[in-house]
Amino acid sequence: MNHSGAGTKRVDMPLLLSVLALVLFGMVMLYSTSSYNGLVKFGDSFYYLKKQFFATSLGLLAMYLVANIDYHIWSAFAVGGYVLSAILSTLVLFIGQEINGSKRWLALGPLSFQPSEFAKVALIIFLAWIVTRQGKKIVSLKQMFLVILSALPIVGLVGSNNLSTAIIILGIAVILIFVASPKYMQFIAIGLLGAAFVAIFLATASYRLERLAIWLNPEEYEKGYQTLQGLYAIGSGGVFGVGLGNGKQKLGFVPEAQNDMIFSIICEELGLFGACLLISLFGILIWRLMVVASHTRDLYGCLIVSGIMAHIMIQVILNIAVVTNTIPNTGITLPFVSYGGTSVLFLLAEMGIALNISYSTRKEH
Repeated sequence: MNHSGAGTKRVDMPLLLSVLALVLFGMVMLYSTSSYNGLVKFGDSFYYLKKQFFATSLGLLAMYLVANIDYHIWSAFAVGGYVLSAILSTLVLFIGQEINGSKRWLALGPLSFQPSEFAKVALIIFLAWIVTRQGKKIVSLKQMFLVILSALPIVGLVGSNNLSTAIIILGIAVILIFVASPKYMQFIAIGLLGAAFVAIFLATASYRLERLAIWLNPEEYEKGYQTLQGLYAIGSGGVFGVGLGNGKQKLGFVPEAQNDMIFSIICEELGLFGACLLISLFGILIWRLMVVASHTRDLYGCLIVSGIMAHIMIQVILNIAVVTNTIPNTGITLPFVSYGGTSVLFLLAEMGIALNISYSTRKEH
């Protein structure tokens, strides 16, 4: 195994510090948001924080280990990772643990694992490997379709019970094609094809069409309650918020506030200032990943970092859009901030890969 140690002199500090700042911000806001729910449901205000702290600790360890492994090694696991993610995504449909009406988790003893989070990382590495194997950038429409078709089985499997994650995975594939293709018109054609695929997917289930109706008129539907309460939280925060820990909407008004709707509680407690601070941290992280991708000399490394950047960027935009009711509610978590052990574990592992690619690029210069 080739080791490429990310020594302190060469570590990408802006990237590392932005990740650590987001993790710390997330832990503080998670405790503030979940302490009431934890106390009511489990008699322990630290219940959610302790579980998230455990997953984050594993994630930081994974980030450190992965940052010290030469990123080229992952190409050897590209096909295996893709096949494993397909198997896990199929298994969850049959033996998945049902939480809040969705089968998205596989039970591993006392722990639960979300295969769709693994599928995002596996697909980034697999698509980067497929494009790189062609030996040059994607120039023909046939090559584009090959890349998209290789992503569709995972998109279909994940999308059958988790549309939001399927949209993120499809978005990652489209952005990787954009990075690898010099021809914009072909990319636009693929983008339209992806949009058509999502539209057909939406129309195949009545509850998805119902979500569109709730989005347009949330006050007329009982299921629009979460959206309305989230908007009340954002509105009551003002410029500087009501103060950390002083929010009222998390006290049972916003259902599962520590998950998808955590941004609304951030707006309530820290106001527009806190929301802008968080968005700025994400902006720095995305900018830094873009810099690393543009400076990486080999296509494989460039595509992996672009995929990681696309993953975080799409997820942040969609989560904030859902909370502010700009798009229909799809149940997308906010990276590093929302409660979810599998998500934070794989996100931090992705950051480890990005740190290694950044280190390797600096070493070459």
